[in-house]
Amino acid sequence: MALRASEIRNMTEAEISIKLVSLKEELFKLRFEQKTGRVEKPHRISVARKDIARLLTILKEKENAKG
Repeated sequence: MALRASEIRNMTEAEISIKLVSLKEELFKLRFEQKTGRVEKPHRISVARKDIARLLTILKEKENAKG
């Protein structure tokens, strides 16, 4: 399930960072499964990439709002 921007904006920077690390790990595993030909849900790769982009964007917005 894709993350919504409103859900991410309600998170703290630490929570966003933790979620970002877990999504990057998931993306790594999905890419590995894709290369070995065992990926069950190939659409999860694009969903994970988009979620990572959303997290990074909102994290940058929060950093810029600080100062």
